[in-house]
Amino acid sequence: MATSFTLESPAFSAGGTIPKRFTCDGENVSPELRWQGAPDGTRSFALLVEDPDARKGTFTDWILFDIPASRSNLPEGTKAGEVGIAGTNDSRKTGYTGPCPPPGHGAHLACAAF
Repeated sequence: MATSFTLESPAFSAGGTIPKRFTCDGENVSPELRWQGAPDGTRSFALLVEDPDARKGTFTDWILFDIPASRSNLPEGTKAGEVGIAGTNDSRKTGYTGPCPPPGHGAHLACAAF
């Protein structure tokens, strides 16, 4: 039977509010991520963090690829160049940029899609 791939963060739950620490209103650090259940033969991982609720459409907060298959987590505060290869996000920065909703927009919620 196939194992299902799961991704989670101890910083918040799926559907929960993303804590201020991980947003532009806080320290703007990446949350810890953990995963398990990679398919046999996995050679590397890629991560794409998007905000589908942004004012002007989907906003890409983080692109990270060529994450070694031997890994099963990214520590909190992972910076560009520490793990894998970081791409340029929609803030035109390399690495993580946390959610940054405009005043009055409300909190951003966490979800995962594979």
